[in-house]
Amino acid sequence: MGASQRTRPGDFEVDFVDLVELGLPFMDEPNHPRLRAYTKQHTLDWSARVDAVDAIVLVTPEYNHSFSPALKNALDYLAAEWWRKPVAFVSYGGVSAGTRGVTALETVVSCLGMVRVGAAVEIPFASRLIVDEAFSPSDKEVAVLGKLLDETALLATTLTPLQG
Repeated sequence: MGASQRTRPGDFEVDFVDLVELGLPFMDEPNHPRLRAYTKQHTLDWSARVDAVDAIVLVTPEYNHSFSPALKNALDYLAAEWWRKPVAFVSYGGVSAGTRGVTALETVVSCLGMVRVGAAVEIPFASRLIVDEAFSPSDKEVAVLGKLLDETALLATTLTPLQG
């Protein structure tokens, strides 16, 4: 999961969030997230990180025709913090390139009040693009990513005044 704030055309200030490193336990707050009555430090920290950004880029694999449980848990921890944030998707998987996972995510992000960016980077058989232990995207992925970032920046500029 990545979150970003654009500082000038073509540039973003990025806060990369690796859900493994974030280490959120299975939802353990006693109150519903809509109340923002958090009792755990990890939730307070997660809330502050999401609140601080203008847009979200979710990088997600596909698991069993859906998205990962860790991503669902991270989304479910919060409510108002997601409101009116643009959300873009970079998905990967086998033949479907993770698109079934993104389809399952669309309902969740919509319920959280996020606004989907039109462009999406979809990477089929992503392991084929790993060269010398580094991801090496094709020209197609790079071009679509540029469009995705441009759309995300435009939506962030438009939606930021509406964020909670």
